[in-house]
Amino acid sequence: MRKKRFRALAALTACLATVAAAQTPTPKAAVANPFPMSALAPANVSKPRTKPPFDLTGTWMHGGGPDNPFRFSPPPGFKLTPAAQGHYDAAQKAAKEGKVYRDDIGQCWPAGLPLIMTRVWPIAMIQLPTAIYMISGFMNSVRIIYLDGRKHTDPDIVVRSFNGESIGHWEGDTLVVDTRNFVEDHHWLDSGIPLTDAARIIERMRLINGGATLEIEYTASDPKSWEGEWKWAKRWRRVDDTDITEASCLPDLNEHMLSTRGNANVR
Repeated sequence: MRKKRFRALAALTACLATVAAAQTPTPKAAVANPFPMSALAPANVSKPRTKPPFDLTGTWMHGGGPDNPFRFSPPPGFKLTPAAQGHYDAAQKAAKEGKVYRDDIGQCWPAGLPLIMTRVWPIAMIQLPTAIYMISGFMNSVRIIYLDGRKHTDPDIVVRSFNGESIGHWEGDTLVVDTRNFVEDHHWLDSGIPLTDAARIIERMRLINGGATLEIEYTASDPKSWEGEWKWAKRWRRVDDTDITEASCLPDLNEHMLSTRGNANVR
């Protein structure tokens, strides 16, 4: 009798163990955090890293001149998409009539990359191991180039912007910056040539002339606006007697500009 009870108890225990095991949830695999550690987090800044070839900390001014224009004009023989061609033709027509075409910067819309880099205003740069922070004297526009190894944000969750999302890495003595995730409304590469959310800009940054000159080679593509890749090279000079001050864009201060005159600004 005792053996039968023992066997029954053993069978019941095994059954309960099987049921409990079946009801125990399977551990879920760890889900990667889609948001990287802040570039300013002490734990990120203090990580061991190879010393960079140069430090851009300082104030820089676009040089200007006939071989270093502030504009990002299209190359000879360029081909636009039909949508972009419509804007370009309208801009050419407006120019012949002494008008401007959608001068959104004059209406205080952000200049956005790449134009923000060549405004007639200095740019303050602060380089950390994890990022380079750029503050333009023009509208105090902020641009950040991340250097901490992060990837571009998933397009489904990224917050698009006029300066885009810039990720940099070092190749020898050159900083290579890949910028994507732009907005496409009120964002222009040149007069009548729109930049869209499909735009991508690669910059190759080097210091030359003993660190006194910053040279950037640009390669830009935007399949929604033009065919192929467009290239430019620009230079900035280090200015040690200039600081960035607070700046605001107010329409009433721009009354001398064509873009603020309704009959001269073709929208």
